Amino acid sequence: MAETPFQLRGSQPAAQQPSVLGVVAGALKRSLSGVQEYAQLTARALANLVPGPIYLQDILDQMDVIGVGSLPIILLCGLFIGAVTVLQTGSQFTRFGQTALTGDVVAIALVRELGPTLTGLLVAGRCSSGIASELGSMLVTEQVDAMRAMGTDPSRKLVTPRVAATILTLPLLTALADFMGLIGGCLASVFTLRLNAVQFWTRAIDALEFGDIMQGMTKPLFFGLILSTVGCYKGLTVRGGTQGVGRATTQAVVISSVLILVSNLFLTRLMLWLSDKVF
Repeated sequence: MAETPFQLRGSQPAAQQPSVLGVVAGALKRSLSGVQEYAQLTARALANLVPGPIYLQDILDQMDVIGVGSLPIILLCGLFIGAVTVLQTGSQFTRFGQTALTGDVVAIALVRELGPTLTGLLVAGRCSSGIASELGSMLVTEQVDAMRAMGTDPSRKLVTPRVAATILTLPLLTALADFMGLIGGCLASVFTLRLNAVQFWTRAIDALEFGDIMQGMTKPLFFGLILSTVGCYKGLTVRGGTQGVGRATTQAVVISSVLILVSNLFLTRLMLWLSDKVF
């Protein structure tokens, strides 16, 4: 008998709908796998610094791109951050007749917190995205595979120089940002609060202790490690061609910025404890 359009051909098994628990479990597994891969990439990048060969020229080139390239925006933002800090704090000190304390507050705030954090965020926005896009483009165009075929370790050639250059340059950028912030604070104090420039610098320098400088110069080391390794990881795990490069660039900036802010909390707590116990 010929089949009619309405004749049933047999029962078909219904497609199983994914459960909420299964979706959450899959997302959790992917997240844990990503954390594991990121930890392995970071450990390998640091381990490559001990044995040879070390690509010194690549490190110097990346220091020029990351450090010198970020210098204008760091100096400009540091200048205005210091001026704004004086305007915000000076208006409160004026109510109590303690405008002379402005230099103390600005110096401690810049060196301890504002300088390292803002420098890390600015460099993450500029360089972490650049690292991700550069390595992602190399991966999409199969340059990384060609490097492996020629016997070159991509981790030692691509990742380690960028990580080392970022760790070396970020404390220097932070110191320059602090200095420009103090200059901006001095200008704002002189022209708005009518403070003496000598008095401002004297109070600012006397307010700083070794523990403050230790905090301000230690945090950029961790921030540089975070933003460089996140950029390298996102660049080397690009999926989806050129569109994936764009997504990886955005994710690198977001993830590195969030990790910098989260790690800043724990680093601050650790540094304050060390200041009380050790320094």
